[in-house]
Amino acid sequence: MKIILLGPPGAGKGTQAALLMGKYSIPQISTGDMLRAAVQAQSPMGIEAKKHMDAGGLVPDSVVIGIVRERLQEDDCRGGFILDGFPRTLPQADSLKQVLVDLDQELDSVISLQVDTDALVERLTGRRTCADCGKGCHLRFDPPAQDGSCRYCGGELVQRDDDREVTIRNRMKVYQEQTAPLEDYYREQGLLVTVDGMSDISVVQQAIQAALQDC
Repeated sequence: MKIILLGPPGAGKGTQAALLMGKYSIPQISTGDMLRAAVQAQSPMGIEAKKHMDAGGLVPDSVVIGIVRERLQEDDCRGGFILDGFPRTLPQADSLKQVLVDLDQELDSVISLQVDTDALVERLTGRRTCADCGKGCHLRFDPPAQDGSCRYCGGELVQRDDDREVTIRNRMKVYQEQTAPLEDYYREQGLLVTVDGMSDISVVQQAIQAALQDC
């Protein structure tokens, strides 16, 4: 099963990918994971990527695509894979399509998790992390102790910079501009399946698995 998961930050892609990994015994592949693994392995593309990373610049698409090609040829991808966070743009999608052609592979489905922006902002801005033990909670859905401290150790709860409203809305804006157009791209290829990402985790997973049964 060869799958792409689309969805804005906080839509639950990581959670759903982990469940799919268990069901289909295929790896979840994220851009960050691929870059780190390629750099650690000192592959040709990893060495090239490290040059840009050490200089504080963005890794060019040509290098990212090369790393994707390397990763998809590894043994654990023979039975399929879940691409999470890639492709992000239409040029990357075109390049991925060519890589799959070269490897004599093709996608089975592109799952897009649909979310309401305001509800997603509420979900993310309510997250807190304990400064002492590192465990997380949510002010509304998984509340802390009555005094506002961590339920597990009594430590101080803090809000990560990534979970602040301004940051979240900026990330959503970038997603809508760069990644959302991929929905039309894959819809035209008959690969796109949209799923309500605001439902309970189990309900979302059931909807995804139902869609994949038709692949």
